Amino acid sequence: MSLLRLFKELITKYTYAMRILVCFLFFIPSISISQPIIKADAQRLESRIMALSQFGIQTNGGVMRPGFGEEDIKARKYIIDLMKMLKLEVQIDAVGNIIGRREGTDSNLPFISFGSHIDAVPLGGKYDGNAGVITALECIELLNEQNLQTKHPLEVIVFVAEEDGLFGSTGMSGSLTDADLNFVCNSGKTVGQGINDVGGNSKELEKAIRKKGEILAFIELHIEQGATLYTEKLDIGVVEGIVGIEEWAITIEGMTNHAGTTPMNVRQDALVAASKLVVAINDAVNSVPGAQVGTVGTLNVEPNVSNVVPGKVSMTLEMRDLSKKKILSVYNKVKPQIKKIAKETRTKIQVKKDLSHGPALADKRLQNLIKSSAEELNFSNKLMPSGAGHDSQEMAKVAPMGMIFVPSKDGISHSPDEYTSPEDMAKGAAVLLRTILKIDKDGLQ
Repeated sequence: MSLLRLFKELITKYTYAMRILVCFLFFIPSISISQPIIKADAQRLESRIMALSQFGIQTNGGVMRPGFGEEDIKARKYIIDLMKMLKLEVQIDAVGNIIGRREGTDSNLPFISFGSHIDAVPLGGKYDGNAGVITALECIELLNEQNLQTKHPLEVIVFVAEEDGLFGSTGMSGSLTDADLNFVCNSGKTVGQGINDVGGNSKELEKAIRKKGEILAFIELHIEQGATLYTEKLDIGVVEGIVGIEEWAITIEGMTNHAGTTPMNVRQDALVAASKLVVAINDAVNSVPGAQVGTVGTLNVEPNVSNVVPGKVSMTLEMRDLSKKKILSVYNKVKPQIKKIAKETRTKIQVKKDLSHGPALADKRLQNLIKSSAEELNFSNKLMPSGAGHDSQEMAKVAPMGMIFVPSKDGISHSPDEYTSPEDMAKGAAVLLRTILKIDKDGLQ
């Protein structure tokens, strides 16, 4: 072989190899050079959850920390001290929310915001809300450790009095009313008094309202509070939205009469009618595929004594789903049953709409970013609705909203037995941080 021919073959082979290398580096979508794999510190997360739980801890392991109460105020100081240690600029807005801010390289860009709440239901658990706040602060600590500076300014938001009625987030969305200020919370304080006690100003609530465009995206990490992830052994729930709630007040009127002397075939027993209706509602909800739920949660019987045929029953029907249209379609299956049962039992059944909250849908772009972040970290995941209410539903009125669920052991929540493992919290924190970095790099696309 001549030297010239050998040289030509080497050039050809070298060019072919270079083409393969270029394709590998630039055209294989699974390779992400710009997104480092950053792991959260599971033990640090658990340590801080345990430290936070000491404010209001009870002998049975539950937490008594109602919003605006003394233990809540102590817990808020703990969080503020953590924020300052992480070099966040801390402020209390007019409604009492704690906001910790980290500057970006471009102060003209909107905030990327994330967080949750730290107040608890009476005798609640250690993780509801708290996991979202502690993982948010973990993201800030990881950015500090990695010496990573985002373009967008970041803010960790700790909403006040979530369990009493989403008061911190309704203040931010502009939905808090003057009438709300007189609501008496689990702490025994009115909302107005509580806001002032935690450093807000109930007379300047308009200053807490966030304008559209001020926040690029809001993300809340939360324990699932159900058993889906735990039962299916999944790491991450990608929340599609927070369900809407439709509620009806139902009154059934029969005839009160002596239980010993009134023959069965002439009775107008309101409780029998109510029982039939409860079963009919359950059957109607189960007759349609999907994740919708329907509940009769209250049943008041009059006169409610053992030797009198019940003459009146008051009950509530609540239905939840991501689609209001679907809720109403299920209810339409109940309506003919109401007429049928009233006729069969010789009772009068009246229905009145009592409450209506539309669903708050998560932003599709954020869903995709959360899902891709989980997959890039090799975490199993599932799209799913949130059956419980969260501050995110109010924040959806202000900015694109996304939620990340982590497993709840046995689906237990609002209980001293509530538990999410350190490892599951760490996975959630890693997904949250990766999502934040994706938004910071490319925005919402």
